[in-house]
Amino acid sequence: MAVHNHRAVRTGVIACALLLIPGVSNAQQAANRDSTGAGEEQSSPNLANEVRALSETVRELQAQVQSLNSELQEVRAKEGSLELDSALPPKPIPHANSARPSATNNPPGPYSTFPENEAAVALQPESSSSSSQNASQGTLEDRVAQLEENQQLADSKLGDEDQTKVESGSKYRVRLSGIVLLNMFENRGTVDSADTPEIALEPNPLDSAGTFGGTLRQSQIGIQAFGPDIAGARTSADVKFDFGGGFPTAPNGAVMGLIRFRTGTIRLDWSNTSIIAGQDFLFFAPLEPTSLAQFAIPALSYAGNLWGWTPQVRIEHRVNFSDHSSLLFAGGILDSLTGDLPVTEYERYPSWGEESGQPAYAARLAWSGRIFNQNMTIGEGGYYGRQYWGFGRHVDGWVATTDLTLPLGKYFGFTGEFYRGRAVGGLGGGIGQGVLLAGPLFSPAAIQGLDSMGGWVQLKYKPVAKFEINAALGDDNPFTSEFKKFPTSDSYYGVPLTRNFSPFVNFIYQLRSDVMFSVEFRRLKTYQFEDDAYTANQTNISLGYIF
Repeated sequence: MAVHNHRAVRTGVIACALLLIPGVSNAQQAANRDSTGAGEEQSSPNLANEVRALSETVRELQAQVQSLNSELQEVRAKEGSLELDSALPPKPIPHANSARPSATNNPPGPYSTFPENEAAVALQPESSSSSSQNASQGTLEDRVAQLEENQQLADSKLGDEDQTKVESGSKYRVRLSGIVLLNMFENRGTVDSADTPEIALEPNPLDSAGTFGGTLRQSQIGIQAFGPDIAGARTSADVKFDFGGGFPTAPNGAVMGLIRFRTGTIRLDWSNTSIIAGQDFLFFAPLEPTSLAQFAIPALSYAGNLWGWTPQVRIEHRVNFSDHSSLLFAGGILDSLTGDLPVTEYERYPSWGEESGQPAYAARLAWSGRIFNQNMTIGEGGYYGRQYWGFGRHVDGWVATTDLTLPLGKYFGFTGEFYRGRAVGGLGGGIGQGVLLAGPLFSPAAIQGLDSMGGWVQLKYKPVAKFEINAALGDDNPFTSEFKKFPTSDSYYGVPLTRNFSPFVNFIYQLRSDVMFSVEFRRLKTYQFEDDAYTANQTNISLGYIF
């Protein structure tokens, strides 16, 4: 349609030029005759004024013709650009995205960090479906505001036609997305990490009563590529980074977070089956609480929320019983991680799980249906990973999980995840503690996998599409009785921890589709073996811009 309009403009310009040329010629001849006659016959001053006016009109017409010619050249250039765009492959229809794409039970799309408008709320699995429901059931003012915003977005897209786009080494489309996230925080009590605390620690004499700071290192960048169809499957790939990879040894290095690789996957998606290979979230524990304060590491990590960015290959297959009911089977192999710290900065040594000589295995079965015109899902998962700790010592790590996404009417939703396992410190279970030792690690001392159980729940209240309130709590409980038999534990934190309890409440408001604001209050209570419990509070204010 745009090409036909351009051709119509071009035809009109040419016609105007043809009509104007004779008139210009006649006017000039008349002006010459009149000026000659005036000189010879000394006609009246009125005739001379008319000749000057006619000459000015001719000059204006000539300027207009030149302007029309320049506009014609611009139309031709845009027409060529449109013809070039029409020759490119069509843009695939985007799917709903979440922070952990394997959690969804809709046909999987490329993994999003960002979310198509990837607001951080849309990054959370439980918020995507409720957002669409509230958007469709909002007030007239909400709908008008949404239409105005869509119109502004369309206008900005039209204005971007002359801008340079992201290019790749191939002819296929590449998409850059991300979020710039500012967190301002205040802590009361001693914690393991000032900006993203996970446990409360015993204070020392140098600690003050409270700390205040800010960070942008939880910002994220994602790149997605969409490739050709292979054997009837849509192909895509993505990588995602943040700035939580440590700090440079430099003055004020705490505000210069180093870039860190998070996830990267290659996908082949058929209508009901997908093959995913790369480094991804734990697909057998797919959910996470909604938070902008804990973005670099999922909220309630080491407080009942299993997580890990693990190299893996998995297959997902969906059986559809009806338009609103389906069953998802997922299974695969994973790198058997045990939470070890790297031995050196440059060489890669195998973890205790990798020393076993075999991968870890995991599977998940999930049913999805509809209730209150929203999606509900219940899933069961399992994991097994063998570990070798030297001196002929083997430990069998395993975990069983249950996840639930349940709408509670028009405005409320419940989300939760629970686990029971052994030697799963590498997956965040047991507060990061995997095994117990009867003596030094580098001796033939007896070793045992630490049993633990935990989970988290969240209640979401979302009265309108742009505003939500979340209340959540998590709890992780290693078995205290086992610490009495094996007093030495393998722990990232260095001290035996017997419980970590953490509730939080936040509200998230979308000023626009690409600007988000949040305030969160979180409490930590951590129990040490044969010692007191320590508490800490954090208040966090977040401002995010999604691009």
